[in-house]
Amino acid sequence: MNLNNILVGIEGIKGKGEFNREITTIENDSRKVKQGSMFFAIKGFSVDGTQYIQNAIENGANVIVLEEGSVDLKSLNIPENGTLLIVPDIRYAMAICACNFYDNPSKKVKLIGVTGTKGKTTTTYMIKHILEKQGIKTGLVGTIAIYSGDRMLKESDRTTPESIELQQYFSKMVEDGCGAIIMEVSSQSLKLNRVAGCDFDIGVFTNFSEDHISPKEHPNMEDYFNSKLKLFSMCKYGFVNADDLYSSKVPKLATNCQIETYGIDNTCKLLAKDITITNSYVDFKVKLGDKNERVKIQIPGRFSVYNSLAAISVALKLGCSADNIKEALLEVKVPGRSELVENSKDLTIMIDYAHSPESLQSILKAVKSYAKGKVISVFGCGGDRDTTKRPIMGEISGEIADFTVITSDNPRTEDPQKIVDQIEEGIKRTKGKYTTIVDRKEAIKYAINMATKRDIIILAGKGHEPYQEINGVKYPFDEKIIVKQIIEGE
Repeated sequence: MNLNNILVGIEGIKGKGEFNREITTIENDSRKVKQGSMFFAIKGFSVDGTQYIQNAIENGANVIVLEEGSVDLKSLNIPENGTLLIVPDIRYAMAICACNFYDNPSKKVKLIGVTGTKGKTTTTYMIKHILEKQGIKTGLVGTIAIYSGDRMLKESDRTTPESIELQQYFSKMVEDGCGAIIMEVSSQSLKLNRVAGCDFDIGVFTNFSEDHISPKEHPNMEDYFNSKLKLFSMCKYGFVNADDLYSSKVPKLATNCQIETYGIDNTCKLLAKDITITNSYVDFKVKLGDKNERVKIQIPGRFSVYNSLAAISVALKLGCSADNIKEALLEVKVPGRSELVENSKDLTIMIDYAHSPESLQSILKAVKSYAKGKVISVFGCGGDRDTTKRPIMGEISGEIADFTVITSDNPRTEDPQKIVDQIEEGIKRTKGKYTTIVDRKEAIKYAINMATKRDIIILAGKGHEPYQEINGVKYPFDEKIIVKQIIEGE
């Protein structure tokens, strides 16, 4: 594609060299550069792309893009036949260039973005399942994996990919005949312009609570909320949770988006009534078209009602039938989200991704409300992340669970014993019974050995992740497999 066409929509460009030239690929990783590539040198949190400009040139890049003030231009050795571009915001410029280079694929489908602290993954899976039941081939981009219809393109390493990768996947989905794409839109992706240029049709705001407050993420809750709010400046229509204090503010703040509400407790457009919650499902009444229908979901917990309402709101907007909505929601299963693990002991063992104080409290309270026996909580906290939440989560588990096994999560570069000790500080403030076992497999084994068929074991924190990250290495650790090994004595 011609460079001039790639740059359409970007203002404030300063340039040196030839603009009328063909570009073979656009990259932000110098190792992927080939002859005729356009290279974006981004100063990231952990990697400074400006240090790899020479590598990119040696690999064949003939266009180098820099952010204004990011590097001393005199230090650069740009070839005479090369082009140097200086832009005000390099992440924004890269996202727009990626959209242009891949021929704006998001304009060719119905693009639905789901943001919020909790519930993004489950809601996106629900929407995908409903749309496919309706006969609409659907792509999905999210925390667990990236799908084009039934085909998994890759397992995810972040909620929302970088802009170049994102547009590549959108383009593949369009080629595959997808009529809709559902994606989780993280606050970081909005803040860092990974989704800039995306043509969203519908946005969803599930809920909002404290998370992702750290030097590498958001400095405070205001920044976190405002980052999520950006999605609704990019949408035609929006759906928000009327029962959530923060998300209910969105209609007054995002005035250029047509927003409707859903909920349980407050006045809203789509209201759930007559809710039943058991240890294996929830069901409720809701108006689908002209009739009140009973909807059943085999993902227990009150939060499943909210996630279902969000999915139903989108599905109705896109013309899905009541029968297809009900059938899809009855069938849908989401890896690592309130996922029940079948086992030969007939124990109730639930894997859940809960890794923040609010999400841990939510899953434990939900389970406590229908448990016939003890609630046994097994959890840890990730290393190199917000340390302040560790004692808070210990206190939450101590107050709600009948027994807690504090263990390791993904310690990353931290000492797992220190993380466990910090969690223990919080649980000591309660009267909750607990033990500490740093080895996560041994912790799970301990919980299984103490449980009866009346009890519910919650393995919280890792969810769908099939690994445990220790000192930069991801070791195989799929909790469904771990449970089977323990129970079968493998």
